[in-house]
Amino acid sequence: MKKTWRVLAVGCFLTLTTACGSVGGGPAASGPATDTSQSQPPAAGLNLDVPAGSLANKTICFNFQALETEFWAAGKTAISEALVKSGAKVLEFNSNEDANRQLEQIKDCITQKADGIIFIPQDGASANTVIKAANQANVPVVAFNRPPADDSGKAIVVVADNRGVAKQTVEYMVSVAQKQKEATGKKLQPLVMVGDLADVNAVDRRSGYYDAVTGHDDLFEKSIEVETKWDATTAQQNLQSALQANPNVDLIFTSSDFMYPQIQSVLSPLGKWKPSGQEGHVILGGLDGDNRACGLMKSKYVDSTGVQDLLFEAEKSITELTAAINAGEKQASKVVRDPGFALTLANLDTKQSDMWGCVIEPPK
Repeated sequence: MKKTWRVLAVGCFLTLTTACGSVGGGPAASGPATDTSQSQPPAAGLNLDVPAGSLANKTICFNFQALETEFWAAGKTAISEALVKSGAKVLEFNSNEDANRQLEQIKDCITQKADGIIFIPQDGASANTVIKAANQANVPVVAFNRPPADDSGKAIVVVADNRGVAKQTVEYMVSVAQKQKEATGKKLQPLVMVGDLADVNAVDRRSGYYDAVTGHDDLFEKSIEVETKWDATTAQQNLQSALQANPNVDLIFTSSDFMYPQIQSVLSPLGKWKPSGQEGHVILGGLDGDNRACGLMKSKYVDSTGVQDLLFEAEKSITELTAAINAGEKQASKVVRDPGFALTLANLDTKQSDMWGCVIEPPK
């Protein structure tokens, strides 16, 4: 796994950059599915453990909902290239963060007699809708990284332990806060940037944050919550408003690493964007494990980040779907859990090679 991600830097993101444009830029083209079965071979080094030809003569629908973060962009590339390696005919759709469009595209896949579906849901509720459509058509379906709102449908769900990883991440931040209080004698003001609570991942990350800070009333003031809706502009505006009202924030946990530029833009004018060890440093942590977070940890602006094993999740999405198709399980139902881990300033030297964002070059 580690070796794969090291060489991924050389090849994979050259393909991703050409196909997707810059992260945070405009959405990729939508419309009719792209048949990628005749695409170029996988980029050198992106060698998921997917047997070559394992899906030969099968049609697989792959539907993704956005490419606006490094995690989604890298996940899209990993799955697309491994499907090509598997020999499948691939029907690929980008729903551009539109749940209704995603459902229609999935129905199109079903009409085209797809043997299996892998999709990245827009949110928990829309995931249930897509899974219901797949179940009605007796097509096995995999939800990648974002789980459905409930288990009313039958799907293979591949997802990180968001609550557990968030808790580990914030527990380290709590230990840093305890040392700061010992030095100053003052309670700290924490703030949590919450994702879109229609997304089960956002709910779990928020819960993991509170699992870690609850019971530390002697250490923390009441937490400030900032709504982000997984939107950079909303995140920046609401964080700025929160710090105008409460300028003495000492700790910020962001539910996704992609919001660090917004955090920096708010903290910098206040003189609070400083590395660990300098007076005025705000204890920072997030979750995903992207390249930006890795860089900010190496420069000590970020204290801790929760890491999702993107390669493991992409690999399992394909191998579990393949197993279901081969077994004739039209309504396969299973949860594959990625335990993840917390990368901290204390274990950075020994664990950074396990974090996907530390061993790839980001899209340009």
